[in-house]
Amino acid sequence: MGEFVRLEVDGGVGTIRLDRPPMNALNKQVQEEIRAAAHEAASRDDVRAVIVYGGEKVFAAGADIKEMADMSYVDMAARAGALSSSFTAVADIPKPTVAAVTGYALGGGCELALCCDRRVAGDNAKLGQPEILLGIIPGAGGTQRLARLVGPSKAKDIVYTGRFVDAGEALAIGLVDEVVAPDDVYQAARRWAEQFTGGAARALAAAKAAIDGGLDGDLASGLKLESHVFAALFATEDQKTGMRSFVENGPGKATFSGK
Repeated sequence: MGEFVRLEVDGGVGTIRLDRPPMNALNKQVQEEIRAAAHEAASRDDVRAVIVYGGEKVFAAGADIKEMADMSYVDMAARAGALSSSFTAVADIPKPTVAAVTGYALGGGCELALCCDRRVAGDNAKLGQPEILLGIIPGAGGTQRLARLVGPSKAKDIVYTGRFVDAGEALAIGLVDEVVAPDDVYQAARRWAEQFTGGAARALAAAKAAIDGGLDGDLASGLKLESHVFAALFATEDQKTGMRSFVENGPGKATFSGK
């Protein structure tokens, strides 16, 4: 458990909780604690789905600019890869993930939310990539994951202007998937995550790997990847359980072991 980031596990749902008041600024320590929490969530069999949550007031308002302000090119060249990979550790969790966004999710905060499979936002949420206003660009996935999610034209508008995107617009363009009252954000995210606590864990991991991996290449390569991970599932207990249950009892009644 880190000083500012912890993994809380309850009922098969792991919550990666950011807790660096007042704005969850993402300094180097927080970034590395996010990496550690993501690796722990990925490795624990009692975690079947993951929520990333910054608390009731703010998700994360961005990088710690005071820490970055005096860094040179040499300094940042040595750090940039680790910054990006610390968030990629969240994207690589082989389980369903959801960001529960209240208040600001800006800069690195927005990039962290983009690493999740789904985003639930409060109607008070403000998302954006304001790095251009500091004379830089997003450096932890914002230019890549945002464009893949909302398309290059919308991503360029958001990145070029550095403007804040409110919850309504974010929902309309697909930047978030659900908007609820701020007090309901965590529970809404948890309702989505709880769908998978008794699911076929290896099949869910395979689905995530096929979708995410397929987006990195052309259709033919994606189809080959899909075929490979599809066939591999026939070596799992859950495949036998699921198909036997279907034959004997009809769809949707299997009890999976996650193996």
